Amino acid sequence: MTDPQERFAALYDEHYPAIVRYAARRTDPEQARDIAMDTFLVVWRRLDEVPPEALPWLYGVARRVLANEQRGARRRSSLLGRLYRDPAPVAAPDHALATVETLRIRQAMATLSPTDQETLQLVAWEELDVAAAAQVVGCTPRTFATRLRRARVRLQAALNPDATPSAAIEGSRT
Repeated sequence: MTDPQERFAALYDEHYPAIVRYAARRTDPEQARDIAMDTFLVVWRRLDEVPPEALPWLYGVARRVLANEQRGARRRSSLLGRLYRDPAPVAAPDHALATVETLRIRQAMATLSPTDQETLQLVAWEELDVAAAAQVVGCTPRTFATRLRRARVRLQAALNPDATPSAAIEGSRT
């Protein structure tokens, strides 16, 4: 048996030009050399599996390497098509407005009683329905619904101190 490095070098020297020509007939010359190099990388990893009549086996490996490369090229092309079809927004959204609004809501919430705050938070932040939130605070759903309506009116009034009381009540019904 020969040394693995010597066997690989002999296979490379003998068959590299044939593999490059095989790939060049199916793709551009630069990619053909890459296909040949990837083919011989497989040969190095699977040297024990290379049969004595190596060229047909090498063509099979080159064929699979080329197919993998072509699939990758199609995926990249498809991705580029999607990027051009659905371009990303040019400018990032301005988060300052959201930050200002969050601060405004927190300040308004701070003016409410702890009971009103908890009532609103259970529904808005914890996303509980009236029945579940009522169970959390230990009251009937009807009582909780009344607390929620009143807390919303008070929050609306805290958010819009210049609005008339009737406008705050109307806003809570919508």
